[in-house]
Amino acid sequence: MQKEWFSSWFDTPYYHILYKNRDYSEASLFMDTISDFLKLKSNDVCWDLCCGKGRHSIHLNKKGFSVIGTDLSEQSIIEANKSANNTLEFYTHDMRKLFRTNYFDVVFNVFTSFGYFEKREDDLNVFNAVQKSLKPNGLFVFDYLNSEFVKNQLIESDLKSIDGIDFSISKKIVNNTVIKHIDFSNQGHEFHYEERVKLFDKSYFDNLAKECGLTILHTFGNYELQEFNAPTSPRLILVLQKK
Repeated sequence: MQKEWFSSWFDTPYYHILYKNRDYSEASLFMDTISDFLKLKSNDVCWDLCCGKGRHSIHLNKKGFSVIGTDLSEQSIIEANKSANNTLEFYTHDMRKLFRTNYFDVVFNVFTSFGYFEKREDDLNVFNAVQKSLKPNGLFVFDYLNSEFVKNQLIESDLKSIDGIDFSISKKIVNNTVIKHIDFSNQGHEFHYEERVKLFDKSYFDNLAKECGLTILHTFGNYELQEFNAPTSPRLILVLQKK
């Protein structure tokens, strides 16, 4: 059976090389802003769903929260576990599957760590897993791209030189999906990878939430928690609550 694109690409060293210069400070500031806005308590238990190498899990833990980070990438979890402690744990886990039941006060899924699956059933499984993982009245912070903004701002080609590797990147939109082709050579070998992210609008998530017993409390358009505006907001950030 052919592996899903993300299960191989996210686990390669080249994925981490390509994105190692990302500025995560804005997203870390968002974690501060949203946790203050929601008045999270120091004894709250957080789930960082799709945690990567654990940058945001570590940040939340330093703020005093107990945090569990999970990710599909075994290599990312190996790296994240170097920072584990009594109140910070990491596990390899597929977000479509139930992890723990009635366990978390808040779940974070940030930096567009969603929209990779071909079937709506998989998306529904993610929201169901989150809903079941939350304690009653628990919160789900969901940070996604704003599809209309992406369509208007798409950069079709780019070249990035990192650690002596020239990454040729091209993007196109096909069937409401952003398809990114990543081509490069290293040590005499040619490589080609692909990323796919669905361009869902807010109504898609409205429907998932209703089916899973989640209520949308707030909708924001950027990391400063300003009001969402479909044509101009760079992000679609939802705060949902378990009924």
